[in-house]
Amino acid sequence: MESLYDAVGGQTFFEQLVRNFYQRVEHDPVLRPLYPSELDDSRHWLTLFLAQYFGGPGAYSESKGHPRLRMRHGHLKIGRNERDAWWNAMAAALDQTELVEPYKSAMLEYFTTSADWMINHDDQATTET
Repeated sequence: MESLYDAVGGQTFFEQLVRNFYQRVEHDPVLRPLYPSELDDSRHWLTLFLAQYFGGPGAYSESKGHPRLRMRHGHLKIGRNERDAWWNAMAAALDQTELVEPYKSAMLEYFTTSADWMINHDDQATTET
């Protein structure tokens, strides 16, 4: 059975998707503060991670070990606002690729699940009276 990685065009597809995504991150007031000033490493690792997750080469894990997404992002405050900004940027980046079904839905499903899983902060401030 062909992997999603192969079906969408391999590494070139994921490089373009991540390029599209980071073009949004660079100008997003919610996302930009979550990233280092230089984005090249972030682009590189996200490309490798997504390619691997969707059936491509295991270069991410070979270099960094198990993805452990929550642990790797644990130093960041990720609430609903950050989750939504990330998901919206990734969905818009995916829209730019002209990806067809069922691949687009499969990727959006993963992005939704991952974005939800990364929430580690409640945006709703509670006040006691």
